Amino acid sequence: MRRSAKDRAGERQNRPRRRTPVSRVIFSLFTTLFIIAAMAGAAGLAVWSKITTSGPLSEQTSVLIPQGATSSAIAARLEKRGVISSGQLFKAALLVDRLRGEARPLRAGEYAIPARASIRQVISILRSGKAVVHKITIPEGFSVAQVMERLRANPDLTGDIGQPPPEGSLLPETYVFRRGASRAGIIRRMRQAQEKLLDRLWPARARDLPFKTRKEAVILASIVEKETGKPDERPRVAAVFINRLKKGIRLQSDPTIIYGITKGKKLGRPIRKSEIAAKTPWNTYQIDGLPPTPIANPGRASIEAVLNPASTDDIYFVADGSGGHVFSATLEGHNRNVRKWRALNAVRRAEEKQKQKTAAESAAREPAAATDPAAAASAPAGVETARTAKGAIPLPPVAHKQAAARPESAPASARAIPIPRPRPKR
Repeated sequence: MRRSAKDRAGERQNRPRRRTPVSRVIFSLFTTLFIIAAMAGAAGLAVWSKITTSGPLSEQTSVLIPQGATSSAIAARLEKRGVISSGQLFKAALLVDRLRGEARPLRAGEYAIPARASIRQVISILRSGKAVVHKITIPEGFSVAQVMERLRANPDLTGDIGQPPPEGSLLPETYVFRRGASRAGIIRRMRQAQEKLLDRLWPARARDLPFKTRKEAVILASIVEKETGKPDERPRVAAVFINRLKKGIRLQSDPTIIYGITKGKKLGRPIRKSEIAAKTPWNTYQIDGLPPTPIANPGRASIEAVLNPASTDDIYFVADGSGGHVFSATLEGHNRNVRKWRALNAVRRAEEKQKQKTAAESAAREPAAATDPAAAASAPAGVETARTAKGAIPLPPVAHKQAAARPESAPASARAIPIPRPRPKR
């Protein structure tokens, strides 16, 4: 029996098709790719698990990433410091990030890495740029010599300062920097900060000031800075010197004597009478007007005080014994204030003498305390031996116009300048 054409067609449809060589190649390729993808996924999951696992650090540590360091160099540094367990894993994590489209670079700086930080956390910290910052404080009234000494002593700064900046050109402040910053860079910032401050304050200065330039304002501000450490006194101290300049009276500022001797370094002793009489470019007992340069780097408050002084007729001031000053517009009033200060000083000298006498008597009753080092070391705090009593520095005669809180010109026992009597201002 013959089969119909329809039956023959159905048989052909039901017969299994043979694969062509091309189809077999395509099938093999897709199979291979699937296996590779599965293996890559499994490897990726393994890598991800390891880079997100807690790291080996037992406590927070700082790590410095140098400028221009490569990924391999950073990985090696982190592994050596014990921040990560494997530099290869660190680089693998960076590769995974690049495949995911994360292209942010690792940034140079000093970073605080917390304890148990994972590789993923470390990479995130290094990409953030939130490096550890350091601070350096330059006190108001520091000279350039003192500023340079402080910068050189800071181990987190690098490089030489080079040529010293002009005296008075730096603004004392607290400056923030990252480890490895240059000392010369801090100096530049201090100079720029003062320039910006003067740009803001100079146009708003009071009228009829006895100086015409910003440099002269800074010179006078440096004298005010060294004369008083009390912020509320600065406008009034500035007014005294401005009134003197207007009247043609010499400033007679003790810190200017010291600067002429030490050029900004500590004197470490009272001023001698011969030094008061010695003529230097800065000694305002011997020169008229302002000295040729500032004697220190004045702070913001002193510059503001000089540009907008208090409204007063005062031309004298003297220490009041409590850390401040009393002011007067006449020599009679000034002499009266000096007598009060001398009376207070006399009381203090008597108290100091009695204290020394008591200490000497105590040492005489217990000679072992003064001679035996072990006994002296165990003596109660505040008990003076005969040696310390003998070496105590007596209070010298009063000096008018002394600073309240500046160690180089304060009227304390070891710092007062021995001027025998108030000098009338000529």
